Amino acid sequence: MKKIFILTGEPSGDKLASEIISEIKKKKTDLEFLSVGGTNLEKLGIKTIFDQKEITYIAFTDIILNFFKIKRKIKETVNEVLKFKPDILFSVDSPDFTLRVAKLVKEKNSKIKTIHFIAPKVWAWREGRVKKMKKFLDHILLLFKFEKEYFDKENLTNTFVGHPLLDKNINEKVQIDQFLDKKNIISIFPGSRVSEIKHHIPILINFIKKMNIKDPNYNFIFHATDKNKQHISRYFIKEQITNLEIINDDKIKTAVLKKSIFAIVKSGTVSLEVCKMNVPSIIIYKMNFINFYLAKFLLNIKFANMINIINNREVIPELIQSECNADEIFKSVYYFLKKPNLIAKQKQEIKKTLETLSSPSSSSEEAANIILSYIF
Repeated sequence: MKKIFILTGEPSGDKLASEIISEIKKKKTDLEFLSVGGTNLEKLGIKTIFDQKEITYIAFTDIILNFFKIKRKIKETVNEVLKFKPDILFSVDSPDFTLRVAKLVKEKNSKIKTIHFIAPKVWAWREGRVKKMKKFLDHILLLFKFEKEYFDKENLTNTFVGHPLLDKNINEKVQIDQFLDKKNIISIFPGSRVSEIKHHIPILINFIKKMNIKDPNYNFIFHATDKNKQHISRYFIKEQITNLEIINDDKIKTAVLKKSIFAIVKSGTVSLEVCKMNVPSIIIYKMNFINFYLAKFLLNIKFANMINIINNREVIPELIQSECNADEIFKSVYYFLKKPNLIAKQKQEIKKTLETLSSPSSSSEEAANIILSYIF
């Protein structure tokens, strides 16, 4: 039986991997899987060798402070991959973890084909990484067309497949009357990592309090993962806020987002999901000051959000670091809600941009076909 090991480092990677693996499972039933994954891969019946949150680190200082722990996890993962003897190691995002594993696996067993999805942002910093990557990667699958030139230049086999989250047309009807209560919904995505929740939730609580003083006719719905819902809820125990809910069921989250009139989104993959649902939004992000100044020094980009990066201007407002505070979020959200022409303009510009990100065929299906072509 042919085998695939799926390697992810955080919940967004787990979600993207599950979209592609779901397509693979439709096409081939005689495959064996093992992973470092999360709840989405688990729902497909794929075992994970350890809890994904053990290696979910984001910031420079997080990686430095957890260096030896990460190193142990890389070694443990490499050993498990080699023991499993897969035909393919399919890694998704989180390059500081996944690509280190892929490199060591390839060195120890060159017969294992290595395919990576979501290229590191070589256009933002450390373009020279491509030269190293081509030594241990057989194929890289790209989210964005403009990335091709960086990998073509070094003859690293690559394919633009687009974003799996842009494939989906969700028509499933889910009952969400309990969240409506004749009030408009504002969806909030505080992040999936502990560091993101720690920085964002206190700010967002204060923002909601300000909104409730100004206009109490909104319901604020926090979108959580299965594993961080309880962690998020701890912040709300002492708060007397009645128009606030936390949801973690994917079908309900999608239905709630579709009904939302606005969204506050931490910078990252989830912002494209919000855009796909045609929901106007602002982007927020806060980290500790050391990580922020390291990022400013190292990254060669003006914006955090991909829609803004592609357009080279702020289509979606970004409140980053010092601007990520309750006052600024309140001002931005309330201003947008009172200016329907601004909302219409943002939606129009996002729609135009998303058309350039979608591949001609299904992204998940194309990625699945490429992966399967290496073993059948």
